[in-house]
Amino acid sequence: MSVSPTVIELAADGQALGVSPAGAGLTRWRWQTAAGPVDLLRPLAEGVDPGADPLALGCFPLLPYSNRIANGRFRFEGRAVQLPRNFGDHPHSIHGHGWQRHWQVVAQGPTQVELRYVHPADAWPFAYEGHLGVGLDADGLDLALSLRNTGDMAMPAGLGLHPYFPRAGAARLQAQADGVWLTDETMLPTRHRSLPPQWDLPAGCVVRDMAPCDNVFTGWDGRARIDWPGAGLALELTASPPLRHLVVYAPTGEDFLCVEPVSHMTDAVNRAGEAGTGLRVLPPGETLTADVRLTPVLL
Repeated sequence: MSVSPTVIELAADGQALGVSPAGAGLTRWRWQTAAGPVDLLRPLAEGVDPGADPLALGCFPLLPYSNRIANGRFRFEGRAVQLPRNFGDHPHSIHGHGWQRHWQVVAQGPTQVELRYVHPADAWPFAYEGHLGVGLDADGLDLALSLRNTGDMAMPAGLGLHPYFPRAGAARLQAQADGVWLTDETMLPTRHRSLPPQWDLPAGCVVRDMAPCDNVFTGWDGRARIDWPGAGLALELTASPPLRHLVVYAPTGEDFLCVEPVSHMTDAVNRAGEAGTGLRVLPPGETLTADVRLTPVLL
């Protein structure tokens, strides 16, 4: 990815949001409350180039698939596909393309911006176009993500968002779920099981007690809530279909929590025989869309 362009600054009703065309990432989302400024996403550290380190962003889009494809290999409609590694020496291809590419700014205003990414067929032999709309209003943040098949053959398709939230004190996560995929040491799913006590999201979990967690939860209804009791603040997340899988990444010893609304389970393209993977087949000219709303609430 090229040198990071200037961050686009949006503002509305005491909120300040930074958007970088590098990775279509959010660099900060700060809310000015009566008690002082609050970061609602993990802010990009000063001096860090999001073009060089997209994992330092506060949020980035996932497309044309989320999470991992085992060893970057799959077969689709008789075609064998081999993707390059894109995450150091990690053995699997991860998070698609958008997070590591430059996006074009196609529309911009004081409270909104629209970005576009055009992907020609390459090792991923399916041409597509991604769009991300970012908009602030008095009550919060809207993110609208779309994926359009611009090629001449069907493609496996998925999308999602990868936000990083602050994880201070007794931060608590609540969401509907009916099960979770356990994983191997490389984070590929191995077995689906009922929720263990430390990951009982419907009852609410203290995030520090969930760690380590990097797992896909099933049976999600598109709503989640993070509470920061010490700050007197909560954040409500609402996602539209097809985002009906939830990835929770709560590593041990870190100061962030990822609550990722995604359309499919990890390695879904290699699990065609299983029900409920969430993988979509997108015909030529068709578009897959999803919307996520983030609303801060004072307690």
